[in-house]
Amino acid sequence: MSNFKQDATQLLSLIGGKENISAVTHCATRMRFALVDPSQADVKAIEALPSVKGSFTQAGQFQVIIGNAVSEFYKEFQAVSGVGEASKDEVKAAAKKNQSLLQRAMTTMAEIFAPIIPAIIVGGLILGFRNILENVPLEFLGQKFVDGQAQFNPDGTILYNTIVNVSQFWSGVNDFLWLPGEAIFHFLPVGIVWSVTRKMGTTQILGIVLGITLVSGRLTNAYEYAQAVKEQTVKFWDFGFFQLKAIGYQAQVIPAILAGLALSYLEIFWRKVVPEVLSMILVPFLALVPAVILAHTVLGPIGWTIGDWISQVVRAGLTGTFSWLFGAIFGAFYAPLVITGLHHMTNAIDSELIARFNGTGLWPMIALSNIAQGSAVLAVWWLTRKDEEQNQITVPSTISCYLGVTEPALFGVNLKYLYPFLAGMIGSSIAGLIATTYKVTSNAIGVGGLPGFLAIQPGSMAMFFVCMAVALVVPFVVTLFFNRQFKFLENKAIDFDIPFFNK
Repeated sequence: MSNFKQDATQLLSLIGGKENISAVTHCATRMRFALVDPSQADVKAIEALPSVKGSFTQAGQFQVIIGNAVSEFYKEFQAVSGVGEASKDEVKAAAKKNQSLLQRAMTTMAEIFAPIIPAIIVGGLILGFRNILENVPLEFLGQKFVDGQAQFNPDGTILYNTIVNVSQFWSGVNDFLWLPGEAIFHFLPVGIVWSVTRKMGTTQILGIVLGITLVSGRLTNAYEYAQAVKEQTVKFWDFGFFQLKAIGYQAQVIPAILAGLALSYLEIFWRKVVPEVLSMILVPFLALVPAVILAHTVLGPIGWTIGDWISQVVRAGLTGTFSWLFGAIFGAFYAPLVITGLHHMTNAIDSELIARFNGTGLWPMIALSNIAQGSAVLAVWWLTRKDEEQNQITVPSTISCYLGVTEPALFGVNLKYLYPFLAGMIGSSIAGLIATTYKVTSNAIGVGGLPGFLAIQPGSMAMFFVCMAVALVVPFVVTLFFNRQFKFLENKAIDFDIPFFNK
């Protein structure tokens, strides 16, 4: 510890003295400060200290990189400064004073999604693998037959078998993997509502129960809603003098967050109002039941209404005069739709376009958007490739993204740093513009990633490869440019504390 005494003393002075420290703690390699006035810290002088390997500002915290000996350095710093150790939560709370309103909002979103990122990554890899097994037709497996009838694509070309069509073993594997895939993505609202209550410090089991009410099997499944509307089989509750649609919110993000917040604020309110002797009985009931009612009468329908508007705009954009402009806009904003869960609405539009025009120009842009976000993550991996902790998230997220599942990349990496997310949007926008300008069309909804070319009509194949090249290269280059210009890896606005990875 004596080796650090001089550097610890100098750090205290260079950081603005004891009076400038609101709270301080340390993690595995870094000193983490919440400063009263961050501008008082002499960054260049601090980084020149022999024990310091670098510094950056993250989520309103000024973090000084020491390395594996940080615990010894901290003890010496504590001795010379007289400042007591704070918990990570206390430092975060103090650091929020240094954040803008936007940063606080983004941090809140990050803290909601951080605990469920490991599950999302696993789910992404599983769904990507299942996409290959059941959705990628391979010529060497031969033409597909159903009840003795040869199958063809809408444009008349041969429809080839997928792996599950010819192998009972892989068909069984594919069916079995549906279990964890469904648990993670179909029931995502359960995890989100739980995480909201966890962050808000309210009763987490009530959050789990509320989340389950959003995905109950007694409701019309969100994935089947569009078809149910056409067939007039949407479920509803009949109260005699009025009816209420019984709609599930599988994979929906906005309804789950709003429901979780409603539950948490109701519980906080009732705990202040209800006498303590009755709190155990009344508070859970008065918080949960109104939250369930709000979720299915107000908050959930808001998501569906927004989704309906988006569907109408998408359909009009694809068939209108300025489809090329629509391609640029949709290409840019498809990824934000994925964040909200409203992207599932596009499946109905794709199905309608395929039935009416023997192909869809919408799905190719979706595949390109997935590729673009994957390339942005790949750039982050390249920039942090020597960081083993980062590799645990960036590598599987990139693989999942390129196989058509973007949630791990979006929630685990790109939104964390924001600039890669924007780079992915830019690359996807350019690719979408090219795709709609040259009328790139797919036969069906395929694997929304690198294998996506297998669903493209032969006449559009060459131009789709051009679009893929744009989606691969542009986000990668733009992400590197953004980091060079804005140093987002050093000055990121969001601090993810991800259980499982941050041990």
